[in-house]
Amino acid sequence: MTSVPTTVTAHALGRRGPALVVLCFVQFMLVLDDNVVSVALPSMREDLGFSTVGLAWVVNAYFLAFGGLLLLFGRMADLLGRRRVFLTGVVLFGAASLICGLAQEPWQLVAGRFVQGAGAAMASPAALALITLLFPGTEERAKAFGIWGGIAALGGTTGLVISGALTGLASWRWIFLINLPVALAAVVLLPRLVPESRAGRPGRLDVPGAVLGTGALVSLVYGLLRTGESGWGATAAVGPLLLAVFLAVAFVAAEARTAEPLVPLSFLSFRVRAVAHGATLLFSAAMYAMAFLLMVHLQTVLGYPPLTAGVAYLPYGTGILAGMWLSSRAVVRLGVRPALVMSFLISAAGLLLLSGVAPSDGYASGVLPGMLVTSLGCGLSLPALTVAALTGTTEENAGLGSAVLSSVQQVGGAVGVAVLVALASRRSDALAAQDGPLRAATEGFSLALTVAAALLTLGAVLISTLLGKSRRPEDALDAAETPANHATPT
Repeated sequence: MTSVPTTVTAHALGRRGPALVVLCFVQFMLVLDDNVVSVALPSMREDLGFSTVGLAWVVNAYFLAFGGLLLLFGRMADLLGRRRVFLTGVVLFGAASLICGLAQEPWQLVAGRFVQGAGAAMASPAALALITLLFPGTEERAKAFGIWGGIAALGGTTGLVISGALTGLASWRWIFLINLPVALAAVVLLPRLVPESRAGRPGRLDVPGAVLGTGALVSLVYGLLRTGESGWGATAAVGPLLLAVFLAVAFVAAEARTAEPLVPLSFLSFRVRAVAHGATLLFSAAMYAMAFLLMVHLQTVLGYPPLTAGVAYLPYGTGILAGMWLSSRAVVRLGVRPALVMSFLISAAGLLLLSGVAPSDGYASGVLPGMLVTSLGCGLSLPALTVAALTGTTEENAGLGSAVLSSVQQVGGAVGVAVLVALASRRSDALAAQDGPLRAATEGFSLALTVAAALLTLGAVLISTLLGKSRRPEDALDAAETPANHATPT
């Protein structure tokens, strides 16, 4: 595993706890803004005069910038300094939050959301890289990632509740303005807690690779977002997706030729990380789609008001926290491979339970059991996946490793929502005439969650087949670190 970087002194290691708290609460803020606007969208439309299409870009602008710019800023963090890039991202995110909170025109809010996403793309991988370097051992790293993931999960599950409360009691503008104290605290405290760290030897940014890689990611995320609006056959969706494929091929060709690539091909081909990224893609596709479909199902089929639906979702965060608490123990005692296989299968079982929720089912007997099982498996998965995906990263490339992982999560989520939501919609439309709208919507929901469970089962098979077989986490992770597969630091 990674040794303690020379730039992280013993004094800094003594302040790892407070530093982790600051980094986690910034991540809470970033994840919160993924979905905090959902409940407030009708109020925004009324106050600012959004069209229906324009309103969707209040959500999409954030995802587009966040998902598209991760690789670029992750590598910049390695070269320019991770603390510097993190703090710059936090300042940018805070300034954009102020713009969103004070917006008077639709374009101002959409522009602010795009800049928010860019700030998140700077801060998130840099923060994860700092944690990776501050906690080098397998057990302590798993615990740190468990805390990190738990706080992030709370941001994801409480976003709807916070949005509903602030929008109902004050104004939708406060869902953005509450970011300012968190950003200010991070900017003041983090320089006192974490020293600067960057790649050990000088390097330069691979500009052609940055342009091609960023263009491929932006085109891919944009195309996937458009499929949700226009369908898979529309030119507005197919065009960006084809462009993404072309740019990705050009990116691989350019990276193979350059002396200092943005993403060395050896970095991507390192077996443990490659398997972890493949499993993360499947995991993100299943879980992002589940979160979207379950929230819609609660409101449209079970008839929950928006705020009630948000409160009903809170036990999901409790289950994730319990899974996070167990995850580091499972990794240490069982090894990464068995822990991940078990967690993926638990989540798959939870999704199958949720797929059977019918319009007549109550919350405690119908929704809650599947939600708790799914969230427990999710909490078990996240730290172990992160440990595996960042295996072998060093002070040279920790920012890049974190950015690649975050990019895979964003792309997987976008693919999952686009494909599984479309699958559910087609199933519901086909049955609506004969079964009625509620029953048809339930059948579409059930089909999509069954497919999501199948994706997680496929991920468990992938992990079981290709990851190392040792019970010890160090051996399980190091098993693939042979000379042929080892990623040379750039």
